[in-house]
Amino acid sequence: MSTTNPAPQHDSSTSEGTTPTVPAPRSADAAPETPETTEPATRQTPRETALQWFRALPGPLLGLILVVVVLSFLSPYFLTERNLINIVSQNSDIGIMAVGAALVILIGGIDLSVGSTLALSLMTTAWLFKVHDVPFTVCVVAGLIVGALVGLLNGVLSTYGRIQPFVATLATMSAAAGLALYVTDGNPITDFPNWYNAVTSKEILGIPLQVFILIAVYVVAAFWLRFRPTGRALYAVGGNAEAARLSGINVTRTKIAVYVIAGLLAALAGNIVGSRLDSAQPTAGTADLLNVIAVVVIGGASLSGGSGGMLNTFIGLLIIGVLNNGMSLLNVSPNLQPVVIGIAIIVAVLTDRGTRSRLVHS
Repeated sequence: MSTTNPAPQHDSSTSEGTTPTVPAPRSADAAPETPETTEPATRQTPRETALQWFRALPGPLLGLILVVVVLSFLSPYFLTERNLINIVSQNSDIGIMAVGAALVILIGGIDLSVGSTLALSLMTTAWLFKVHDVPFTVCVVAGLIVGALVGLLNGVLSTYGRIQPFVATLATMSAAAGLALYVTDGNPITDFPNWYNAVTSKEILGIPLQVFILIAVYVVAAFWLRFRPTGRALYAVGGNAEAARLSGINVTRTKIAVYVIAGLLAALAGNIVGSRLDSAQPTAGTADLLNVIAVVVIGGASLSGGSGGMLNTFIGLLIIGVLNNGMSLLNVSPNLQPVVIGIAIIVAVLTDRGTRSRLVHS
């Protein structure tokens, strides 16, 4: 029995009369093959680079630059050194309250009581000093404690009481304003110690001391939000409170702490006002609520929580201060100034949204 070797199988790709193509060897010094899909890199022109940087600027900063440029042409007194320092110093109390309001908005809440808290804490300080002859340092501390207690009440009502922050702080705003009037029957109190008045009258290197206090508050708040776990937790709570709780964050304690900080900062702003005026007015700060909320909103903070920062809030403060100062220099009617502030809020928010949209699609 003979065996036959199986016929060799040919590749189906080769047919009769054709021979397979064998690639020729490539020399070592030959240029490497370039894929057909590779496109030469394009280099940006200086104009395109500048435009890209311009688009990356925050909306509030663009608004501030625009307002400063316009007012510098409209008034020769606007860009003077003294006027620029006055813009910051005269709005230092609003700026300090805006830090607390921004922290509250960051966690998804809102605090309508900051102005009334300022008035109540300031009147408490003055009332203890003038009526009960308590040492003034103790009175200042007591006023700060009153501010913190109002914030604590706001936090407890909005967490354990499950009351909407808008409603809770609206109630404490009304109560604090009434107590500020009740303490002294609506009468102002004047004549404070010289060291207390020096907080706003003393200057260091030509800059009022209150400006340094304002900057210190913003620096501390910015450092806390950026570098401390408890500060970064505020973004998580404002973004999604339930997810933050599941990740181990004590949401209730965080919210209460933020409201306490807001009340404490409102009381600190009250001391700035009392030192500047050398008097305690029962209605001091109650008209500043619009400006405080405007600073935070113009600064780009989201009222739904989870978005915001101290740098943009400070820019928002400068925008409000520059607008108010510029309108005063231009003799704009005080009745029209709130209208301009309202327009500025809308323009700043729309500009910031447009900037974020461009960054997302770029």
